[in-house]
Amino acid sequence: MPRAVWKGPFFVPLPKAAPGEAIRTMARASTILPSHVGKKFLVHNGKSFLPVFVTEQMVNKKLGEFAPTRKPFSFKKKDR
Repeated sequence: MPRAVWKGPFFVPLPKAAPGEAIRTMARASTILPSHVGKKFLVHNGKSFLPVFVTEQMVNKKLGEFAPTRKPFSFKKKDR
């Protein structure tokens, strides 16, 4: 269910980072704002921090959409 329009987007105030440095965050539910375009984030996926570089197409989406939490399944055949 989407967030109410009158509340506005959910985002967490981020700390200042030096230019070129990535911002570490655990706020996967935070909305990507237009001011975040061109910045690097390290988004926590539950185990480690994954790098995410924000582009214009990512605006109004959530940070967690770009840091998958599950490994792809691969069936390994047993040797006999």
